[in-house]
Amino acid sequence: MKFTYNKKEKLKSRTLIEQMFEKGQSVSAFPLRLVYLPTTFDDDVLFKTGVSVSKRNFKKAVDRNRIKRLLREAFRLHKAIYFNNISTPYAFMIMYIGKEKPTFEIVESKMKQLFEKFSDKVTST
Repeated sequence: MKFTYNKKEKLKSRTLIEQMFEKGQSVSAFPLRLVYLPTTFDDDVLFKTGVSVSKRNFKKAVDRNRIKRLLREAFRLHKAIYFNNISTPYAFMIMYIGKEKPTFEIVESKMKQLFEKFSDKVTST
């Protein structure tokens, strides 16, 4: 698996996002939360991912965009390690729920914890 985050892997379907928040499950590693839903996609990808930062906690778009860039980069670097062996397609939404601006090191370490919790939860069911 490549260390890329291309257009096919981005979650853009509004109906799928709504469905994910209604029926999906979640895991948390503060300040990150992962909502996921097993689903099927028309194209041959195993997962689609979206990122979100609350406007309530970060009023300036510059701050929200920076955090989203950090989330996407941490996801891009670690997706090959954790999602190489999955067979079921998933839709993911990674949300930043903290109130302080994070550094990349914090986001990266919490992303690893989040993926480990996700893989533990999925393999146990």
